[in-house]
Amino acid sequence: MKLVTWNINGIRTFKGSIKNALDSLDADIICVQETKVTRDLLDERTAIVDGYNSYFSFSRGRSGYSGVATYCKDSATPFAAEEGLTGLLTNHEGAVGCYGDQAEFSSEELQLLDNEGRAVITQHRIMCQDKEKTLTVINVYCPRADPEKPERKRFKLQFYELLQCRAEALLINGSHVIVLGDVNTSHRQIDHCDPSDIDDFGENPGRKWLNSFLHSGEQEEGMTDEDHVEESEVTSTDPVHGGKFVDTFRYFHPTRTNAFTCWSTLTGARQTNYGTRIDYIFADCQLAKEQFVAADIMPEVEGSDHCPVWGKLSCPVLPSSKPPPLCTRYLPEFAGKQQKLSRFLVRVDQKSAQSEQRDALPGSQEEEERRENLNPSGAGNISGKKRLLTSDSVVPKGKKTKTVKTSSKPQGNLLSFFKPKHTNVVPSTDATVRQCEKTNGEDKVTSSQNSQKEFTSEDASSVTSSVPADTELEFDGSPQLLKQNDKQMKTTHSHPQPTVGCSNAKKGASSVFWKSVLHGPPPPPSCKVHREPCVLRTVKKEGPNMGKQFFVCARPQGHSSNPEARCNFFLWVDKGK
Repeated sequence: MKLVTWNINGIRTFKGSIKNALDSLDADIICVQETKVTRDLLDERTAIVDGYNSYFSFSRGRSGYSGVATYCKDSATPFAAEEGLTGLLTNHEGAVGCYGDQAEFSSEELQLLDNEGRAVITQHRIMCQDKEKTLTVINVYCPRADPEKPERKRFKLQFYELLQCRAEALLINGSHVIVLGDVNTSHRQIDHCDPSDIDDFGENPGRKWLNSFLHSGEQEEGMTDEDHVEESEVTSTDPVHGGKFVDTFRYFHPTRTNAFTCWSTLTGARQTNYGTRIDYIFADCQLAKEQFVAADIMPEVEGSDHCPVWGKLSCPVLPSSKPPPLCTRYLPEFAGKQQKLSRFLVRVDQKSAQSEQRDALPGSQEEEERRENLNPSGAGNISGKKRLLTSDSVVPKGKKTKTVKTSSKPQGNLLSFFKPKHTNVVPSTDATVRQCEKTNGEDKVTSSQNSQKEFTSEDASSVTSSVPADTELEFDGSPQLLKQNDKQMKTTHSHPQPTVGCSNAKKGASSVFWKSVLHGPPPPPSCKVHREPCVLRTVKKEGPNMGKQFFVCARPQGHSSNPEARCNFFLWVDKGK
């Protein structure tokens, strides 16, 4: 059995055939994060992939934000699945259960923690040493702590605590547990390309949580692989060493350096491998010791600012005969249960509408979420409710309704809405048109008060030649004038004059004029170390320098000891020049 986790930074990463992309990862269970797709934007191509069954979690508050999905091969179909960690999004029979003690969280906090689409849980049956056991896979996209928003730091820590509460509750209930995904915290200095504040590195709240969540015996720096195996055999189940889970990559590669899974795309840091390791596969200690045979990262796989991470177990997975209700193939927009347009035009029976609403969406979609994540093509689920309210309550019993007289004149054709409307424009009495006349081989410019008769195609070219090609021109004149000019221009075009006249002269003069006015940006300066042209950047961080521009070395970001990496050249752009 093989698992893969990958922050894909948008479902667009799966270009072309999603099936080919999933097949190339060669895994039974593929967990992706940051899909950036909401329920209303989920299409059938993404939701239903031949040979796989999928389970999605969507952000309720923001479009194009967060979101996770788990794709399971049909040979690894789970028997239970649910969205979120709190249980608030689940009211169907295929729930996983085991929520732990959530007393320290308020109901409002629990709702917010599951509102961003950051977790999907699937439960599988595996065969371990001739015994059938349960394996729960928790696919998470942990929040990022924004330094400018203190409330997000608290939100991140609360998400960590809730994740640990749920994972340990499942473990206590007798299931093996794997937590995998983008955790958004590098655990140790070896997992960071250039750790700052080395003395205080471990004081980061996220790292403190990882220390409490992970079993500490498997990651002592300086150990050889042989020492590591011997140590892990002794301490893997020792409660003195802290947490109940193991970082499977470090379990097999305790001393490997430069093993990163995330790089900045803005600075091109992947070229110099200047990144961090924040994507993990955590497994409970017993499962890691008895069933895991390998784990590694896949930095060669591109398409995102993260790379995939995989883990392999010796135990086979036993597929369920039927996917749980959360499976996307059961969503009404993909199961052929959308309401027809004719349903909006008839009165709906109250009882049938209520039963239809109960069955329309999976249990993970609560009433308030339906309004946010409704597929426009299947909008009947909400409209059914609105239709019920209006049809039953618009006309109170015992009261007469007011009738509105409508005109017997038939409505216009639908195509009439797309026909251009004719407007009467009063010709300007002061408008003059400059025209060129050939006189004795020389260009002579005159003005005409009677532009309606004397305006020709040469006049149009002389006017338009002095204006950039992408500029729209409007002529002040009557519709008859425009029609006449158009006819004359067509006639002139069919019989071109042998000489260009003042048109080319005007065009050349305008070109010289614009070049004298628009000089273009000055050439960028060269950095002092590589003597190469710099790149222009803009400050986007809020503060006194917001919006200011500066030049930096164009090379990718890297360690200061790497001569191929970016040098420390920096220069503000002087707006006075």
